[in-house]
Amino acid sequence: MILSIALAVPLLGALALAGYPRWSAVQARRIAVGAAGVSLAALIVAWLGFDPRGAQFQHVVELPWVPSLGVAYRLGVDGIALAVATMSALLFTAAAIYPVDTRGEPRSYYAWLLFMQGVSLGVFLTLDLLLFYVFFDLSLVGMFFLIGRWGHGQPQLSALKFFLYTFAGSLLLLLAIIGLYLSLEPHSFDMRVLIEQQPLAGGGLYAGLVFLALMLGLAIKTPLVPLHTWLPQAHVDAPGPVSAILAGVLLKMGVYGMIRLPLSMMAETFARYAPWVGALALLAIVYGALVALGQGNLKRRIAYTSVNHMGYGVLGIAVAASALGDPAARQLALTGASLQMVVHGLITGALFLISGSLWQRTGDYELAHYGGLAHQAPLLTGFTVLAAFASLGMPGLAGFVAEFQVFAGAFAVYPWLAVPALAGILITAALFLDMLRRLFFGHLPASLATFSDLARAEWLVLGVLSLGIVTIGVYPSFVLTLLESASSALVGGR
Repeated sequence: MILSIALAVPLLGALALAGYPRWSAVQARRIAVGAAGVSLAALIVAWLGFDPRGAQFQHVVELPWVPSLGVAYRLGVDGIALAVATMSALLFTAAAIYPVDTRGEPRSYYAWLLFMQGVSLGVFLTLDLLLFYVFFDLSLVGMFFLIGRWGHGQPQLSALKFFLYTFAGSLLLLLAIIGLYLSLEPHSFDMRVLIEQQPLAGGGLYAGLVFLALMLGLAIKTPLVPLHTWLPQAHVDAPGPVSAILAGVLLKMGVYGMIRLPLSMMAETFARYAPWVGALALLAIVYGALVALGQGNLKRRIAYTSVNHMGYGVLGIAVAASALGDPAARQLALTGASLQMVVHGLITGALFLISGSLWQRTGDYELAHYGGLAHQAPLLTGFTVLAAFASLGMPGLAGFVAEFQVFAGAFAVYPWLAVPALAGILITAALFLDMLRRLFFGHLPASLATFSDLARAEWLVLGVLSLGIVTIGVYPSFVLTLLESASSALVGGR
């Protein structure tokens, strides 16, 4: 029941905003913050009631929907799903609170934001494969309108490119889901049955084609190189809070989907192709970092770091899927990949919110037009420095914990991938230090003489996200306990 509350309240809030045209801007924002906050609170209650030593999937609810097809309203979480869903709800609440120009349409903006929260949480909470696809696909609709209506630059073009790319991935995903469904006797969309029975084990060409369709569809959403080209422009043209959701939540659907579908349901087939997936992850790590270093546009630079950081997550999954190496090392890599989803959401979400604050004050993302803001805006400087150092993997902050686990596991299984991937960390450090230098140090341009520091709503939101970043960096066991229980179930026994 608690998961149903987390899922339903944002959707009901969106319906309330869409159905009554007389809400004021203040009322619309309060409804959005309230609905998002209730959903977050429900997931925190679910977290507190989760037993890491209990069943793999907990808080399960199941109601028949289309019994003849094996479709049901099935919700439930393991440790990975619960951690990612809670982080996502926190980020949606932050996005609802954070100041943004709604262009005179606050009711529509917040309705779409709540709709996005409901369907996004549905991806992480569902245990029905068909519902997974429905929520996965509906998330494209909400993001299309949020970018296209409230973006800047060329928002309609960016929204269209985003939708076409990711919808193509969804169609591949649908074909793979049908393939999995037909391979099971009796037919069912129950994820737990597919995980338990592994119907395509030893399936030869058929299993390989289903796996390929799954991975291509999810790689577009992640995104992996060379399927990433929709991402940078979508980020540049989206409002700051929407970019935070795009990077912090939607990209996680790709990585989470790799864990929940091919890794969980096609373990034998994934093991066969794990080195190739790891090689693609290495390409994303190095390419994303190098291209980010060359960007003069702040948002485009942060967008390419997401390609780099999602590469770490996919590398950890490839290591976990391997048939080689010690199971403990593979479990460690999967735990690191799962934690990477959580910490990347907090860190990059904060960086994109900060980018939104800069845009609200200047209407400009070009790093060359900034400088000297450290004295002008000390709060903004402090939060940006913290998020940047967390993103480059500084010990004591959340990013280090996730990357260390991924690399520790990768060195034990695929050292030939782990060693060159270290270059990505070095390049990431260079690009973030260069970003900080160009934003906050040197001469203050005359155009920034009236630049104002963060308002209360901005520093409160960034303060909460920063608290999460520091807490996970200093005391990660509270989330690692949750993730290790799921990683053990997926990898420990193989």
